[in-house]
Amino acid sequence: MVLKDYDFLSDSTEQTSTRFVTFITPGLKRFDLAILTTNRFYGKKLVTDLMFGRSAILGPDDLEEEGVLEAAFRISEEEAAELAQFLTLVLGAVNFTD
Repeated sequence: MVLKDYDFLSDSTEQTSTRFVTFITPGLKRFDLAILTTNRFYGKKLVTDLMFGRSAILGPDDLEEEGVLEAAFRISEEEAAELAQFLTLVLGAVNFTD
């Protein structure tokens, strides 16, 4: 198979900013995260759990939705509450761009 055989729906490159952070919650759950800031996701950030290879595109509104973090990262409700406390500090407001 060659590249011309693929039907690309999107293919772009941009400069991004990535924050790598490792922390232990008060409940003793360890998180190793990569938080990628890009213009691609309407102001939301791509949060990746590096230990388990799970990712989610998140903004502050997602932290208020029940079950979002639990489903995305396959964690308990208590762990999700602690992760949400941290992400509230990191995600910031969503800024829509064209």
